[in-house]
Amino acid sequence: MSDTDSQQPGPRRPWSPPPEPKGPGTQVRELKDLVVTYAKQETIDPLKTLGRHLGLGISGSILIGIGWVFALLAILRGLQQIDFFNDPGAPEGGTWSWMPYLIVTVVGAAVAGLYGRALAKRLEQNGDPK
Repeated sequence: MSDTDSQQPGPRRPWSPPPEPKGPGTQVRELKDLVVTYAKQETIDPLKTLGRHLGLGISGSILIGIGWVFALLAILRGLQQIDFFNDPGAPEGGTWSWMPYLIVTVVGAAVAGLYGRALAKRLEQNGDPK
């Protein structure tokens, strides 16, 4: 064992010279690249995420709306099969043939009101963005 080995315990690391000093042009270029990268990270990435969430929300609301239209149509057709609302012997369906339409309108308005109330409650909890 030599004297230099006993003075440095542990593994030896190879020596590397310090980096060359950078000129002002290189520093400006690096600063510009850093600013551009940061701006993309803080603007474009959140917009992509927002677009994905917005697309899922819009498609979900469209599908829920179509589902409610079909549900209300099914209720209407079901009510029209009841003899009280649709007298098969009477012309034009009978005296109460307009009632299924009124019932479906009331049910649809109630569902829309419940959705509106839930939205208002959520805005109240999360804070109105206005």
